[in-house]
Amino acid sequence: MTSADPVLQELEPDSGRTAGPVALGTLFWLTLGAFAIGTEGFMIAGLLPSVARDLNVGLTAAGHLVTAFSLAYAIGAPVMAVLTAGLERRRLLALAMVGFALGNLLAALAPDYAGLLVARLLLALSAATFMPAASSYAASSGGRERRGRALSMVTTGLTLAIVAGVPLGVLIGQGFGWRATFFGVAGLAALSLAGILARLPHQKPGAATSLGERVALAKRGDILAVLATSVLTVAATFTVYTYLGAFIAGVAGLGPQALAPVLLGFGLASAVGTQLSGSAADRWGARHTVIVCGGLALLAYLTFALGAALRPAQPPHVMLPAILLWGLASWGLIAAQQARLVALAPALAPVSLSMNSSAIYLGSAMGAAAGAWVVADGAVERLGWVAAAFGLAALLSVLLAGRRG
Repeated sequence: MTSADPVLQELEPDSGRTAGPVALGTLFWLTLGAFAIGTEGFMIAGLLPSVARDLNVGLTAAGHLVTAFSLAYAIGAPVMAVLTAGLERRRLLALAMVGFALGNLLAALAPDYAGLLVARLLLALSAATFMPAASSYAASSGGRERRGRALSMVTTGLTLAIVAGVPLGVLIGQGFGWRATFFGVAGLAALSLAGILARLPHQKPGAATSLGERVALAKRGDILAVLATSVLTVAATFTVYTYLGAFIAGVAGLGPQALAPVLLGFGLASAVGTQLSGSAADRWGARHTVIVCGGLALLAYLTFALGAALRPAQPPHVMLPAILLWGLASWGLIAAQQARLVALAPALAPVSLSMNSSAIYLGSAMGAAAGAWVVADGAVERLGWVAAAFGLAALLSVLLAGRRG
């Protein structure tokens, strides 16, 4: 293709359209992109048995699709931020979404396990490029006084994926086959791409930074402290979330039919928490918001742990409100964490936010591994204690890090 190609012309920066503060509603197309990415990333776990059967591989091998995605995302996020630092932001977002849509089509058409694995690696790198860039674009477009709310719009896309996208994706997979879910997500990605090209103003790339400056950012104690909080927070969340079905059955005495309503409640609470934390970060500061959310999340985990000791004294009356509080606080904290990073190094937001994405995926891996160790030991009721330990460490990391951010 040449530059005369209309698609490439649309992707070219236009000096006549640049992004200052824009209406937050315009960022909906970033929310939709995050929703598509979250749906694909989370729904695969529910499709693994059917994927394993269809591709004639073991469940363990199918599980490596999740591991490969997480590792590629964690490593790829900072690398892609460095490689794409000089690209105009809307163009970068569009190219990342093109890659994500293509990855979903390749996954849907994969003839074998190797093909699906390659598709998932492309999906991970595309997602690792899009999510930090979307957060950075939102932070710059919202203006300083609306930074938290703008960032929360991107995070809301991931939250809504947990609320609606993942259950719907699994239902589609059960009814029409797992390949249909990838076709569906490809359609969502195409809609997001169209909206990005049609509605989002251009935004210049951030100031160029040398490799030495990027390494220096990674060595900054205040940045590392924020990233440590992200790792520990997500580890606490995924210790329980990965095994929520077993937890509510073994501790709260709820049957499998209760899992979907519980997940719906958790997701709705997460969406509310994301929005509230964005406004709270703008009004009272991101650090104070993180402290409050961290304290509430720790309270929820301790309720899980202590509620397990109440059996058989109607623990659902204790557990269900705690699950709502957990969703509200844990996802609210993640949104405020992004605002902390942007405030600490505004000019390096794409790099620091990509590092935060890696921290989130590292935390999810840690939490899932810790939860697996507990469940393998036949002690599902101890998940709350392990999550509380992670949550306490996260809260202490904020309190001991000083008052910046």
